[in-house]
Amino acid sequence: MPMTRSAERHVLQFCHGYDGPFLDCARQYASLFEGRGYKVTTVFLTGVADAEVAQGCASDQVLFLEYSSKAVRGLKLGAIRDLRKIAASRDFAFCIAHRFKPVYIALLGTGLPVIGVHHAFGDYQRRTRQLFANLFRRRLSLLGVSDAVRDEMRQCLPKWPTGRIRTLYNRIDIDAVQASLLTGSEARLALGLAEDDWVVGNVGRLHPDKDQATLLRGFAQALPGLPARARLVIMGKGRLEQDLKELAIELGITAQVGFLGQVPDARRYFRAFDAFVLSSDHEPFGMVLLEAMAAGVPLLATACGGAKEVVEGVGLLFPLGDAEHLAQGLRHLASLDAEQRQACSDLMQQRLQERFSDHAVREAFWRLPQVTDLTAEA
Repeated sequence: MPMTRSAERHVLQFCHGYDGPFLDCARQYASLFEGRGYKVTTVFLTGVADAEVAQGCASDQVLFLEYSSKAVRGLKLGAIRDLRKIAASRDFAFCIAHRFKPVYIALLGTGLPVIGVHHAFGDYQRRTRQLFANLFRRRLSLLGVSDAVRDEMRQCLPKWPTGRIRTLYNRIDIDAVQASLLTGSEARLALGLAEDDWVVGNVGRLHPDKDQATLLRGFAQALPGLPARARLVIMGKGRLEQDLKELAIELGITAQVGFLGQVPDARRYFRAFDAFVLSSDHEPFGMVLLEAMAAGVPLLATACGGAKEVVEGVGLLFPLGDAEHLAQGLRHLASLDAEQRQACSDLMQQRLQERFSDHAVREAFWRLPQVTDLTAEA
């Protein structure tokens, strides 16, 4: 499509792809500019052009470079040239780049100030990446999706002023998520669960990082103290599926555990759960926790990574890999009466509104020093 210069103020958003949660990440960051007089151009490095994806970005313009994952290994010269052309087509004030490869390409392909958004641990552990970040420090500032991610980047880049590496939490469109939820009865019917089951839910890849093995062990330990029809439901697929099924057999809980595989739009079914458990190993943030909170489901999560920041004060935490404390947490959640569950739900809704809503994070974004500096210059 032809691209011409404009007198309007523009922001360039550069994303690695739109798989998994990253389409909503694009929406989240585009929505920060609503009512601020900026036009947002969102560019996807990988992934084929898709009208539904473009519609879901909340952006004024969406472009697809359509590189394969293989093609963006190495020097990425083609992507650098393509982004340089896009940057020359508008008077962009700055670029928001998600994950390291887009940060790398944006810094080499444009002369723009770049805000790098990092969604995982380890992005700057390599010495070569530290050197690259230091080389472009005058044009680069960094955001972590949790204090845990932020603090790890600060440790990797100790010479950076702490103000150049900040936190901006992930968030959800609370109204949209809640409007998409099935009722508890509808969700249980769809998942093959009985009305009188007491259901523990877990959603995630069947991968060592998610540590469902500890979840199975903790559920098995808790089972004698749980309601008679207690069930554990795990949504997701991955390379550990057979190992986890064999562990369930070994623990003698196969009749109480359901492996449902990949469930499209899994968050719609969260009201089927009486409790939600995230057993992950150092989760950078844990978007699934926000979705469970929106559904009003009591939470139990590992006390590490970004999950602690989401859950502390509104749910229960247990030490990583500690099946005994996980079991204690499940027994406690099973003991809650209706009034206590409602009070828990009210606390979670308040936390969502105050810290993890689009509105709350938009306010936080526009108070960031690197943003106020860039927009003042524009």
